Amino acid sequence: MSKVLILEDEESIRSFIVINLKRNGFEVLEAGDGHEALRILQSVPDIDLALLDVMVPGIDGFEVCRRIRETNERLGIIFLTAKVQEQDKVYALSVGADDHVSKPFSPTELIARIQSLLRRVNVHRETAAKVTFQSGPFSLDLISKQFKKQNELIELTPTEFSLIQFFLEKENTPLSRDVLLDHVWGKEYMGDPKIVDVNIRRLRQKIENNPSEPEYLQTVWGHGYKWKGRDQ
Repeated sequence: MSKVLILEDEESIRSFIVINLKRNGFEVLEAGDGHEALRILQSVPDIDLALLDVMVPGIDGFEVCRRIRETNERLGIIFLTAKVQEQDKVYALSVGADDHVSKPFSPTELIARIQSLLRRVNVHRETAAKVTFQSGPFSLDLISKQFKKQNELIELTPTEFSLIQFFLEKENTPLSRDVLLDHVWGKEYMGDPKIVDVNIRRLRQKIENNPSEPEYLQTVWGHGYKWKGRDQ
């Protein structure tokens, strides 16, 4: 049973989410402010996913996300954002979120987003044998879920890890935004396709020597992106 933490100060909205998550088999923990959410995360280490509202008392959702990512890149994070706050969606992704859902949302959409992200969080746990990828100075281990550059660990979110794995599997092959969306976020994904571009920018900040002139994660103009392998 997957554990989900909900940070939402409006009790009616939180209760609505809790009911629907429990109906779908999730174990739910609740927080009404940012400090409480961080306390729960520290005391319950096996939480799989956090749903974070932006505007909450104490510490806002953005700061909670930043603090989570300081020590935990593997927890799935989805923000709940107001539909009119487009800048909040982009900022949520930039501070480490994996996805966002606009208010008001349907229970079906929310559950689909959670299940899609949890599949990305858990997929490598089911791998039966050690599998690694090597590309230039980079190595990726599907068992330990570690990505390294010249043997130095690079912390990745679950979504970033899935993206890097797919790029390494398709080394030197241009991949369109639609292909990346279908493979990483799932065909059922109903959000903004620009989520691909935001994650690519985040990855470049982590892996490239000069993110503005990427050597490895390259743009293929008019098509999408590709991982440049050693033979090119």
